[in-house]
Amino acid sequence: MDNIIGIDVSKDTLDVHRLTDGQHKQFNNGKVGHTQLLKWISLQPDPLIIFEATGAYHRRLEQFLSAKTIAFVKVNPKQARRFAQACGKLAKTDRVDCEMLAKMGGALQLTPKPISAENLYDLRELLSARRALIKDRTAAKARSATAMHSLVKQQLARRLRHIEGDIAKIDGAMLQSSQLDQQMSERLDILSSIPGIGSTTALMILVDMPEIGTLDNKQVASLAGLAPMSQSSGKWQEKARIQGGRPNLRHAIFMPALVAIRHNADLKAKYEQLVAAGKEKKVAITAVMRKMLVLANALLRDHRKWAEKVA
Repeated sequence: MDNIIGIDVSKDTLDVHRLTDGQHKQFNNGKVGHTQLLKWISLQPDPLIIFEATGAYHRRLEQFLSAKTIAFVKVNPKQARRFAQACGKLAKTDRVDCEMLAKMGGALQLTPKPISAENLYDLRELLSARRALIKDRTAAKARSATAMHSLVKQQLARRLRHIEGDIAKIDGAMLQSSQLDQQMSERLDILSSIPGIGSTTALMILVDMPEIGTLDNKQVASLAGLAPMSQSSGKWQEKARIQGGRPNLRHAIFMPALVAIRHNADLKAKYEQLVAAGKEKKVAITAVMRKMLVLANALLRDHRKWAEKVA
Protein backbone atom coordinates (compact mmCIF):
# COMPACT_ATOMS: atom_id res chain seq x y z
CA MET A 1 0.00 0.00 0.00
CA ASP A 2 3.06 2.34 0.06
CA ASN A 3 3.49 2.52 -3.71
CA ILE A 4 0.05 3.00 -5.26
CA ILE A 5 -0.11 4.04 -8.91
CA GLY A 6 -3.28 5.09 -10.73
CA ILE A 7 -3.44 4.61 -14.50
CA ASP A 8 -6.06 6.14 -16.78
CA VAL A 9 -6.23 3.93 -19.86
CA SER A 10 -7.19 5.24 -23.28
CA LYS A 11 -6.77 3.83 -26.78
CA ASP A 12 -3.35 5.36 -27.43
CA THR A 13 -1.98 6.53 -24.08
CA LEU A 14 -1.60 5.66 -20.39
CA ASP A 15 -1.76 8.59 -17.96
CA VAL A 16 -0.04 7.57 -14.73
CA HIS A 17 -0.06 9.14 -11.24
CA ARG A 18 2.14 7.94 -8.36
CA LEU A 19 0.54 8.57 -4.98
CA THR A 20 3.77 8.72 -2.95
CA ASP A 21 5.21 11.84 -4.61
CA GLY A 22 2.33 13.02 -6.81
CA GLN A 23 4.40 12.56 -9.97
CA HIS A 24 2.53 12.31 -13.29
CA LYS A 25 3.72 10.59 -16.45
CA GLN A 26 2.24 9.63 -19.81
CA PHE A 27 3.19 6.54 -21.81
CA ASN A 28 2.12 4.99 -25.07
CA ASN A 29 -0.45 2.21 -24.68
CA GLY A 30 1.66 -0.35 -26.55
CA LYS A 31 4.69 -2.60 -26.13
CA VAL A 32 7.21 0.25 -26.05
CA GLY A 33 5.11 2.28 -23.64
CA HIS A 34 4.53 -0.72 -21.39
CA THR A 35 8.28 -1.33 -21.17
CA GLN A 36 8.89 2.31 -20.27
CA LEU A 37 6.08 2.13 -17.70
CA LEU A 38 7.68 -0.95 -16.11
CA LYS A 39 10.99 0.89 -15.67
CA TRP A 40 9.23 3.86 -14.10
CA ILE A 41 7.05 1.97 -11.62
CA SER A 42 9.98 -0.25 -10.62
CA LEU A 43 11.80 2.73 -9.14
CA GLN A 44 9.91 1.97 -5.91
CA PRO A 45 9.27 -1.53 -4.50
CA ASP A 46 6.02 -3.52 -4.56
CA PRO A 47 3.84 -1.29 -6.75
CA LEU A 48 0.06 -1.64 -6.74
CA ILE A 49 -1.60 -0.53 -9.97
CA ILE A 50 -5.18 0.79 -10.04
CA PHE A 51 -6.97 1.15 -13.38
CA GLU A 52 -10.50 1.12 -14.79
CA ALA A 53 -12.00 -1.65 -16.88
CA THR A 54 -12.15 -0.11 -20.37
CA GLY A 55 -12.78 -3.14 -22.57
CA ALA A 56 -10.23 -3.75 -25.31
CA TYR A 57 -8.06 -0.80 -24.26
CA HIS A 58 -7.14 -2.14 -20.80
CA ARG A 59 -6.61 -5.77 -21.83
CA ARG A 60 -3.09 -5.26 -23.20
CA LEU A 61 -2.07 -3.50 -19.99
CA GLU A 62 -3.69 -6.17 -17.81
CA GLN A 63 -1.97 -8.96 -19.71
CA PHE A 64 1.38 -7.16 -19.48
CA LEU A 65 1.08 -6.64 -15.72
CA SER A 66 0.08 -10.27 -15.21
CA ALA A 67 3.09 -11.48 -17.21
CA LYS A 68 5.38 -9.34 -15.03
CA THR A 69 3.57 -10.48 -11.83
CA ILE A 70 2.79 -6.87 -10.85
CA ALA A 71 -0.15 -6.53 -8.48
CA PHE A 72 -3.12 -4.62 -9.87
CA VAL A 73 -6.76 -3.83 -9.14
CA LYS A 74 -9.30 -3.35 -11.93
CA VAL A 75 -12.16 -1.09 -10.79
CA ASN A 76 -15.60 -0.28 -12.15
CA PRO A 77 -15.53 3.07 -14.04
CA LYS A 78 -18.82 4.11 -12.45
CA GLN A 79 -17.44 3.54 -8.95
CA ALA A 80 -14.26 5.45 -9.81
CA ARG A 81 -16.27 8.39 -11.10
CA ARG A 82 -18.45 8.49 -8.01
CA PHE A 83 -15.35 8.43 -5.80
CA ALA A 84 -13.97 11.44 -7.69
CA GLN A 85 -17.26 13.30 -7.28
CA ALA A 86 -17.30 12.48 -3.56
CA CYS A 87 -13.84 14.06 -3.36
CA GLY A 88 -15.20 17.21 -4.97
CA LYS A 89 -13.48 16.60 -8.32
CA LEU A 90 -16.12 17.42 -10.93
CA ALA A 91 -13.65 17.89 -13.77
CA LYS A 92 -12.90 14.79 -15.83
CA THR A 93 -9.57 14.67 -17.63
CA ASP A 94 -7.02 11.91 -18.09
CA ARG A 95 -4.70 13.57 -15.58
CA VAL A 96 -7.45 14.00 -12.97
CA ASP A 97 -8.72 10.45 -13.49
CA CYS A 98 -5.36 8.74 -12.90
CA GLU A 99 -4.83 10.83 -9.75
CA MET A 100 -8.30 9.91 -8.44
CA LEU A 101 -7.67 6.22 -9.14
CA ALA A 102 -4.47 6.31 -7.08
CA LYS A 103 -6.26 8.09 -4.23
CA MET A 104 -9.15 5.65 -4.46
CA GLY A 105 -6.74 2.73 -4.04
CA GLY A 106 -5.27 4.30 -0.90
CA ALA A 107 -8.50 5.54 0.67
CA LEU A 108 -10.43 2.29 0.14
CA GLN A 109 -7.39 0.08 0.77
CA LEU A 110 -8.03 -1.89 -2.40
CA THR A 111 -6.33 -5.26 -2.50
CA PRO A 112 -5.15 -7.05 -5.65
CA LYS A 113 -6.81 -10.20 -6.95
CA PRO A 114 -4.81 -13.34 -7.79
CA ILE A 115 -3.16 -13.15 -11.21
CA SER A 116 -5.28 -14.87 -13.86
CA ALA A 117 -4.16 -17.89 -15.83
CA GLU A 118 -2.48 -16.96 -19.10
CA ASN A 119 -5.10 -18.68 -21.25
CA LEU A 120 -7.87 -16.73 -19.53
CA TYR A 121 -7.09 -13.74 -21.76
CA ASP A 122 -7.55 -15.87 -24.88
CA LEU A 123 -10.81 -17.22 -23.47
CA ARG A 124 -12.08 -13.70 -22.80
CA GLU A 125 -11.38 -12.68 -26.39
CA LEU A 126 -13.07 -15.79 -27.74
CA LEU A 127 -16.06 -15.28 -25.47
CA SER A 128 -16.38 -11.65 -26.56
CA ALA A 129 -16.37 -12.76 -30.21
CA ARG A 130 -18.98 -15.42 -29.44
CA ARG A 131 -21.31 -12.89 -27.86
CA ALA A 132 -20.97 -10.64 -30.91
CA LEU A 133 -21.93 -13.59 -33.13
CA ILE A 134 -24.96 -14.33 -30.94
CA LYS A 135 -26.14 -10.74 -31.51
CA ASP A 136 -25.59 -11.15 -35.26
CA ARG A 137 -27.58 -14.38 -35.23
CA THR A 138 -30.47 -12.78 -33.37
CA ALA A 139 -30.57 -9.88 -35.82
CA ALA A 140 -30.39 -12.20 -38.82
CA LYS A 141 -33.21 -14.38 -37.49
CA ALA A 142 -35.39 -11.32 -36.91
CA ARG A 143 -34.80 -10.10 -40.46
CA SER A 144 -35.37 -13.58 -41.86
CA ALA A 145 -38.77 -13.79 -40.15
CA THR A 146 -40.01 -10.72 -42.05
CA ALA A 147 -38.10 -11.06 -45.34
CA MET A 148 -40.27 -11.47 -48.43
CA HIS A 149 -37.85 -11.47 -51.37
CA SER A 150 -36.32 -14.84 -52.24
CA LEU A 151 -32.82 -13.38 -52.71
CA VAL A 152 -32.89 -11.74 -49.28
CA LYS A 153 -34.09 -15.00 -47.74
CA GLN A 154 -31.25 -16.93 -49.40
CA GLN A 155 -28.64 -14.44 -48.21
CA LEU A 156 -29.97 -14.49 -44.65
CA ALA A 157 -30.07 -18.30 -44.62
CA ARG A 158 -26.46 -18.39 -45.82
CA ARG A 159 -25.48 -15.80 -43.23
CA LEU A 160 -27.11 -17.85 -40.45
CA ARG A 161 -25.25 -20.98 -41.54
CA HIS A 162 -21.95 -19.09 -41.44
CA ILE A 163 -22.72 -17.66 -38.01
CA GLU A 164 -23.63 -21.09 -36.62
CA GLY A 165 -20.40 -22.49 -38.02
CA ASP A 166 -18.34 -19.67 -36.50
CA ILE A 167 -20.00 -20.17 -33.11
CA ALA A 168 -19.25 -23.90 -33.23
CA LYS A 169 -15.58 -23.17 -34.05
CA ILE A 170 -15.29 -20.71 -31.17
CA ASP A 171 -16.91 -23.18 -28.76
CA GLY A 172 -14.38 -25.79 -29.83
CA ALA A 173 -11.47 -23.38 -29.45
CA MET A 174 -12.65 -22.34 -25.98
CA LEU A 175 -12.98 -25.94 -24.84
CA GLN A 176 -9.55 -26.81 -26.24
CA SER A 177 -7.95 -23.78 -24.57
CA SER A 178 -9.52 -24.60 -21.20
CA GLN A 179 -8.21 -28.18 -21.34
CA LEU A 180 -4.63 -26.92 -21.69
CA ASP A 181 -4.80 -25.71 -18.07
CA GLN A 182 -5.26 -28.58 -15.61
CA GLN A 183 -6.80 -26.42 -12.89
CA MET A 184 -9.31 -24.83 -15.25
CA SER A 185 -10.14 -28.21 -16.74
CA GLU A 186 -10.93 -29.57 -13.27
CA ARG A 187 -13.04 -26.52 -12.43
CA LEU A 188 -14.90 -26.95 -15.71
CA ASP A 189 -15.72 -30.58 -14.88
CA ILE A 190 -17.08 -29.56 -11.47
CA LEU A 191 -19.38 -26.87 -12.89
CA SER A 192 -20.56 -29.11 -15.73
CA SER A 193 -21.72 -31.67 -13.17
CA ILE A 194 -24.48 -29.28 -12.00
CA PRO A 195 -27.80 -30.03 -13.79
CA GLY A 196 -28.58 -27.27 -16.25
CA ILE A 197 -24.98 -26.10 -16.68
CA GLY A 198 -23.30 -27.32 -19.84
CA SER A 199 -19.66 -26.94 -20.79
CA THR A 200 -20.25 -23.63 -22.63
CA THR A 201 -22.09 -22.06 -19.70
CA ALA A 202 -19.48 -23.40 -17.29
CA LEU A 203 -16.76 -21.72 -19.35
CA MET A 204 -18.70 -18.45 -19.35
CA ILE A 205 -18.93 -18.56 -15.56
CA LEU A 206 -15.20 -19.24 -15.17
CA VAL A 207 -14.27 -16.46 -17.60
CA ASP A 208 -16.73 -13.86 -16.30
CA MET A 209 -16.08 -14.69 -12.64
CA PRO A 210 -12.59 -16.18 -12.28
CA GLU A 211 -12.78 -15.47 -8.53
CA ILE A 212 -15.56 -18.04 -8.05
CA GLY A 213 -14.60 -20.69 -5.52
CA THR A 214 -12.73 -18.21 -3.32
CA LEU A 215 -15.69 -16.01 -2.32
CA ASP A 216 -18.42 -16.17 0.29
CA ASN A 217 -22.10 -16.41 -0.64
CA LYS A 218 -22.78 -12.67 -0.41
CA GLN A 219 -19.76 -11.78 -2.54
CA VAL A 220 -20.79 -14.22 -5.27
CA ALA A 221 -24.31 -12.81 -5.42
CA SER A 222 -23.05 -9.23 -5.35
CA LEU A 223 -20.48 -9.71 -8.13
CA ALA A 224 -23.15 -11.26 -10.36
CA GLY A 225 -25.60 -8.45 -9.57
CA LEU A 226 -28.04 -10.95 -8.06
CA ALA A 227 -28.02 -9.62 -4.49
CA PRO A 228 -31.23 -7.69 -3.63
CA MET A 229 -30.39 -4.10 -2.66
CA SER A 230 -32.59 -2.59 0.06
CA GLN A 231 -34.12 0.82 -0.63
CA SER A 232 -35.36 2.56 2.52
CA SER A 233 -35.17 5.88 4.33
CA GLY A 234 -37.05 6.61 7.55
CA LYS A 235 -40.59 5.29 7.12
CA TRP A 236 -40.21 4.98 3.37
CA GLN A 237 -39.59 1.45 2.16
CA GLU A 238 -39.10 0.46 -1.46
CA LYS A 239 -38.87 -3.01 -2.94
CA ALA A 240 -35.41 -4.54 -2.88
CA ARG A 241 -33.99 -4.76 -6.39
CA ILE A 242 -30.97 -6.32 -8.01
CA GLN A 243 -28.55 -3.96 -9.72
CA GLY A 244 -24.95 -3.58 -10.80
CA GLY A 245 -22.70 -6.61 -10.99
CA ARG A 246 -21.73 -8.41 -14.19
CA PRO A 247 -24.65 -8.52 -16.63
CA ASN A 248 -23.01 -10.98 -19.02
CA LEU A 249 -22.83 -13.52 -16.21
CA ARG A 250 -26.53 -13.08 -15.42
CA HIS A 251 -27.42 -13.57 -19.08
CA ALA A 252 -25.27 -16.72 -19.20
CA ILE A 253 -27.05 -18.47 -16.33
CA PHE A 254 -30.64 -17.42 -17.09
CA MET A 255 -31.46 -20.34 -19.40
CA PRO A 256 -29.55 -22.88 -17.24
CA ALA A 257 -31.66 -21.71 -14.31
CA LEU A 258 -34.84 -22.53 -16.25
CA VAL A 259 -33.46 -25.98 -17.03
CA ALA A 260 -32.45 -26.49 -13.40
CA ILE A 261 -35.98 -25.62 -12.24
CA ARG A 262 -37.20 -28.63 -14.23
CA HIS A 263 -34.44 -31.14 -13.50
CA ASN A 264 -32.87 -30.19 -10.15
CA ALA A 265 -35.12 -31.20 -7.25
CA ASP A 266 -33.65 -28.69 -4.77
CA LEU A 267 -33.87 -25.72 -7.13
CA LYS A 268 -37.31 -26.77 -8.32
CA ALA A 269 -38.52 -26.87 -4.71
CA LYS A 270 -37.00 -23.42 -4.09
CA TYR A 271 -38.75 -21.98 -7.13
CA GLU A 272 -42.14 -23.50 -6.28
CA GLN A 273 -41.84 -22.35 -2.66
CA LEU A 274 -41.29 -18.74 -3.72
CA VAL A 275 -44.11 -18.78 -6.29
CA ALA A 276 -46.47 -20.32 -3.73
CA ALA A 277 -45.53 -17.52 -1.33
CA GLY A 278 -46.77 -14.97 -3.87
CA LYS A 279 -43.45 -13.96 -5.42
CA GLU A 280 -43.39 -13.04 -9.10
CA LYS A 281 -41.95 -15.72 -11.35
CA LYS A 282 -39.06 -13.51 -12.45
CA VAL A 283 -38.19 -12.94 -8.77
CA ALA A 284 -38.25 -16.70 -8.16
CA ILE A 285 -36.04 -17.32 -11.23
CA THR A 286 -33.58 -14.68 -9.98
CA ALA A 287 -33.42 -16.48 -6.63
CA VAL A 288 -32.68 -19.77 -8.45
CA MET A 289 -29.92 -18.08 -10.46
CA ARG A 290 -28.40 -16.77 -7.24
CA LYS A 291 -28.60 -20.19 -5.59
CA MET A 292 -26.97 -21.82 -8.63
CA LEU A 293 -23.96 -19.50 -8.39
CA VAL A 294 -23.72 -20.02 -4.63
CA LEU A 295 -23.80 -23.79 -5.24
CA ALA A 296 -21.13 -23.50 -7.94
CA ASN A 297 -18.94 -21.45 -5.60
CA ALA A 298 -19.28 -24.04 -2.82
CA LEU A 299 -18.46 -26.97 -5.10
CA LEU A 300 -15.38 -25.25 -6.50
CA ARG A 301 -14.26 -24.26 -3.02
CA ASP A 302 -14.61 -27.85 -1.77
CA HIS A 303 -13.19 -29.40 -4.98
CA ARG A 304 -16.13 -31.76 -5.45
CA LYS A 305 -18.73 -32.47 -8.08
CA TRP A 306 -22.46 -32.07 -7.68
CA ALA A 307 -24.32 -35.11 -6.36
CA GLU A 308 -28.06 -35.50 -5.95
CA LYS A 309 -29.20 -35.69 -2.34
CA VAL A 310 -30.49 -39.10 -1.34
CA ALA A 311 -33.78 -38.95 0.56
